[in-house]
Amino acid sequence: MTKHRLSIYDTTLRDGQQTQGVQFSTEEKITIAKALDALGVDYIEGGWPGANPTDSAFFDEAPKTSARMTAFGMTKRAGMSAENDDVLAAVLNANTFSVCLVGKTHEFHVTTALGITLAENTENIARSIAHIVAQGREALFDAEHFFDGYKSNPAYALEAIRAAYDAGARWIVLCDTNGGTLPSEVGRITAEVIAAGISGDRLGIHTHDDTENAVACSLAAIDAGARQIQGTLNGLGERCGNANLTTLIPILKLKEPYASQYEIGVSMEAIAGLTKTSRMLDEILNRVPQKQAGFVGSSAFAHKAGLHASAILKDPSTYEHIDPAVVGNARIIPMSNQAGQSNLRRRLAGAGLEVAKGDPALAAILDEVKAREADGYSYDTAQASFELLARQALGRMPELFEVKRYRVTVERRKNKYNQMISLSEAVVVVKVDGEKRLSVSESLDETGSDRGPVNALSKALVKDLGQYSTALADWRLVDFKVRITQGGTEAVTRVIIDSEDGQGRRWSTVGVSANIVDASFEALLDAIRWKLIRDKG
Repeated sequence: MTKHRLSIYDTTLRDGQQTQGVQFSTEEKITIAKALDALGVDYIEGGWPGANPTDSAFFDEAPKTSARMTAFGMTKRAGMSAENDDVLAAVLNANTFSVCLVGKTHEFHVTTALGITLAENTENIARSIAHIVAQGREALFDAEHFFDGYKSNPAYALEAIRAAYDAGARWIVLCDTNGGTLPSEVGRITAEVIAAGISGDRLGIHTHDDTENAVACSLAAIDAGARQIQGTLNGLGERCGNANLTTLIPILKLKEPYASQYEIGVSMEAIAGLTKTSRMLDEILNRVPQKQAGFVGSSAFAHKAGLHASAILKDPSTYEHIDPAVVGNARIIPMSNQAGQSNLRRRLAGAGLEVAKGDPALAAILDEVKAREADGYSYDTAQASFELLARQALGRMPELFEVKRYRVTVERRKNKYNQMISLSEAVVVVKVDGEKRLSVSESLDETGSDRGPVNALSKALVKDLGQYSTALADWRLVDFKVRITQGGTEAVTRVIIDSEDGQGRRWSTVGVSANIVDASFEALLDAIRWKLIRDKG
């Protein structure tokens, strides 16, 4: 059977940048563009040249890609020709072969937002697309608010996209701009558009996730005959985000009926790097990756219940819809008070700790986990701390270094500008390589801002660890979470720390104490010890 070719259009650098709190630098956009090209998308929408300096600079410095770099803009304004519209000219001056223009297709937006007649809007669309085509460029038309417009006035919505289609647009992209259209509606309306004479081979879909249906709506459009899918990495985008390509790409590549009926430009080798690409974007944004994200989340293949883990040992397909390695992810068997011995042995084996079935140490470890969780610890989200606990119980915990004492002070004082500032300072004394070492660190960053007592502690702790200092050079904290597990005067604080290193590894550790600094320091120690054991074997 001949497969239909689907085109993947990424708009992370443009629509994704409209996410609240997101603003890419030119260098970051170049890094992301290279990663998208390596993934194998067909189009990379680089931004709106002329709309802001960063986007204009990006097109000046954009890397050479196999994907078609695309400039985004809007159709010409009423009352002027396409040739004399300076906003349209700025888009064309980006010198990309592919140009995507957005235009109104909803009667309400034409008459209310633009304040022009329907005929004027139709002419703006047709003349703008014809102008691009006349220059030998590939034209794409984003039909803004198309689904709402179609439901309100189907005749005009079709007239608007027909104008772009007849003017030579390679792709007519149906946009659910408000994100409120449901999959059944998207499928029906897309099919009706095709029946009205717009070829599915020239039809695309652009959805938003306001009802958390963006992926489902995109698939519904494909089922109806659309052949281009627009979306973003990790579902970035305005309001609730766009269709998540990190989810859509593996569905199209691995799931039926899509895998057998369609082909995309993303190879299986590229799919294997999908998790890394997803986390690279989070790293650029300084965001904690969403653990529950499909395919690429750290919990996507986590099996907590003993019943599940026991079945996974026999056949992973019992509770996994794909092999996690296919998308570059990994199976996790979390530890908790729900765990059984099969779950425990599996988790220990994953850490390189082989323990025979029936070994008394297994029951001892489970009892310890349950007792600690009763005290406020949580090991299903702190796998590294669990591994250290198990090593201690098994007598396989190396003697790395010993913390003799530590102290943290926080001072409020005025700086030279007579402003009140905080200054955190930590002193840590460790015994390593047979000798005591004292380290002192402040928590000020390069701007002179206080980063807090935990930052000061981590800096002092790793400042002088003898033979281990080099191995910790690429270690850093990426997230810090605090939870009060009991209320009132008996409050207990649980701290979860997420760490990362230059090898792309991520691990979580836990500390519990009535004192938040003590809980933080316990989690810090576990994070360092786990990394040293991994690096030193």
